[in-house]
Amino acid sequence: MFDATPERSQMDAGRSEESTSNATHTIESNRLLSDDSERLHFRTIWISDIHLGTTGCQAELLLEFLKHTESKNLFLVGDIIDGWQLARRWYWHRHHNDVVQKILRKARKGTRVVYVAGNHDEFARHFLGLAFGDIDIVDEVIHTTAAGKRLLVLHGDQFDAVVQSAKWLAHLGDVLYGISIELNRMLNRVRSRFGLRYWSLSQYLKHKVKNAVSYINAFEEAVAREARRRQLDGVVCGHIHRPEIREIDGITYCNDGDWVESLSALVETHEGELRLLTWLDVENWRNAKAPNPSHEENENAPAIAPMPVAI
Repeated sequence: MFDATPERSQMDAGRSEESTSNATHTIESNRLLSDDSERLHFRTIWISDIHLGTTGCQAELLLEFLKHTESKNLFLVGDIIDGWQLARRWYWHRHHNDVVQKILRKARKGTRVVYVAGNHDEFARHFLGLAFGDIDIVDEVIHTTAAGKRLLVLHGDQFDAVVQSAKWLAHLGDVLYGISIELNRMLNRVRSRFGLRYWSLSQYLKHKVKNAVSYINAFEEAVAREARRRQLDGVVCGHIHRPEIREIDGITYCNDGDWVESLSALVETHEGELRLLTWLDVENWRNAKAPNPSHEENENAPAIAPMPVAI
């Protein structure tokens, strides 16, 4: 197992306080987005579930996020390249290549980049312990924060009973999820023409379907239980596309979300605080710094803007 060096922080406790913690996050993220330079600087950034190779991947927006953030450590927490989708149908937009090149460039310039394999990019598990282009390939890693907290970093598919026990069902679910993403894209094109904000169909369905909610809760508790078994302070994962920071029986559970819907990342400040950050947070910071942006510049912004993390 590799050993790293990032953090953890004091988080909102209990899902019963989730709406309050989301409001608090908005205020605190504004405090974080106060860097005077051209980029926001963090000690560590975690991103996962980019799903390069799919039409639902928001590679262009991720590229903007990567351009305007810097960190000492960058963890790619699985499902970066979607091998499942590429095996069914080849799709690779030039922006997908730009994201790969940007990450490689960060590694060359001194950012410590660690690639944690997931289930959609399980091919990477054939290369565990090796380094490609200054990027370490691992199955999991322990990261120590600036505050001295030890965090288990892994994708999380190891704790998904469907992925582990019924892979055919996982592939079927992936196909259905892809369909919901395509429907979501069409729906939001219509919404954007009426001036309505982005709305996630799949996230709505996850909230409304009782079994989906139970699955998410069971997953979060299982991952936190593993961190506790190893006598660690917390865990960082992806996999379920639900950005979250909360305490589970004394363990700090962090999920960095995805770059298909929530467009979110987990960041560690130089003081060792953990926060969720979205592409929209960075865009708002950039717009606030821009001197009197013109109407024409606003029209060039993406028509469908993602919501802040309030899931």
